[in-house]
Amino acid sequence: MSALLVALGAAVGAPARLLAGRALDRTVHWGTLLVNLLGSALLGWLVGHGVGTDAMTLWGTGFCGAFTTYSAVAVQSVNKGGWRGLAYAVITVVACLGVAWLGYALAR
Repeated sequence: MSALLVALGAAVGAPARLLAGRALDRTVHWGTLLVNLLGSALLGWLVGHGVGTDAMTLWGTGFCGAFTTYSAVAVQSVNKGGWRGLAYAVITVVACLGVAWLGYALAR
């Protein structure tokens, strides 16, 4: 059952990430940043709200896992190179941690 829930969540999260990237990624990767911020906030909210195992499997692992993307941030940071790449990576990580905390706090 768990594998099915992960697959169902991922079936929605992955295409949503693809669409956001295609619509918003240009010189600055706004789509990638947006999905990582939204996914981090949602996951923080889910944890803070204390959702059950099945809901966390579907939404946390499945949807958020497929919707967010650390690997794209890593590649985009390397491609930017130098200080711009480092700044993009640091801003993404710090901002995602911040919105995860905010989602958690709002749910509590």
